[in-house]
Amino acid sequence: MDFLRPAGWEEALAAKAAHPTAVPIAGGTDVMVEINFDHRRPEYLLDLNRIGELQEWEVGAETVRLGAGVPYTRIMEALRTELPGLALAGHTVASPQIRNRGGVGGNLGTASPAGDAHPALLAGGAEVEAVSVRGTRMIPIDDFYVGVKRNALAADELIRAVHLKKASGPQQFSKVGTRNAMVIAVCAFGIALHPETRTVRTGIGSAAPTPIRAKTAEEFLAAALDEGGLWESRGAVPPSVARQFADLVAGAANPIDDVRGTASYRRHALAVMARRTLGWTWQEYRGERSASCA
Repeated sequence: MDFLRPAGWEEALAAKAAHPTAVPIAGGTDVMVEINFDHRRPEYLLDLNRIGELQEWEVGAETVRLGAGVPYTRIMEALRTELPGLALAGHTVASPQIRNRGGVGGNLGTASPAGDAHPALLAGGAEVEAVSVRGTRMIPIDDFYVGVKRNALAADELIRAVHLKKASGPQQFSKVGTRNAMVIAVCAFGIALHPETRTVRTGIGSAAPTPIRAKTAEEFLAAALDEGGLWESRGAVPPSVARQFADLVAGAANPIDDVRGTASYRRHALAVMARRTLGWTWQEYRGERSASCA
């Protein structure tokens, strides 16, 4: 195994173009586990730790540009207001040591359906900034996951950043596992309210071959809130609406039975999480104190 260690971004792109099979490594929280257990033996490792711009973020008037290597700890500390769903998801990532190293770029590169960042990225409507020596392209998060642990990156592309609109409404994240952190999710769910467009977005993790949205549930809830005048009045969401939303979220999943849980349990857990996170986000939208879940 050869170790490539570029000193800058252009050098990294050139190395990736010359060695398309090179596996990028920054935090190493996913890649090193696979190597240590001999599940993966790449010909080249491409170390990105000397590229400072990957550790930087920029808060604009409407969006946040988040470097692929910004660790979860920094997101939790500095971007809780702008990216609340992602900050909440960060709290459930492994241990403090892993949160100090791991970042969103690694989750996206691995594209595991159980990655903790994916539901928040889907709910937030992220775009992935993919770069190669050929140029830059923006990949909508809805188009990024193309199969089990497969993403839409070309062989010569690297993730430079993730772009997310600053939260204009409440966001929540919930995860089921044997513990709150230090565990792979049995299933996970994220929700974001977008009052300016009167829309709802969701994200489901670890309950389908790829991270997915519950689009039918989103459309149902947005329409119910609109028809009931609730976006304006901020009145209580009827229990029947919450139940239907939860059922539609569970119905969107395509889970399997495995060592962490059964398919039926995952669907049940998603329904519970959908109902609870809707309650928390709507409570916050109404200006009440929210009982958030990490």
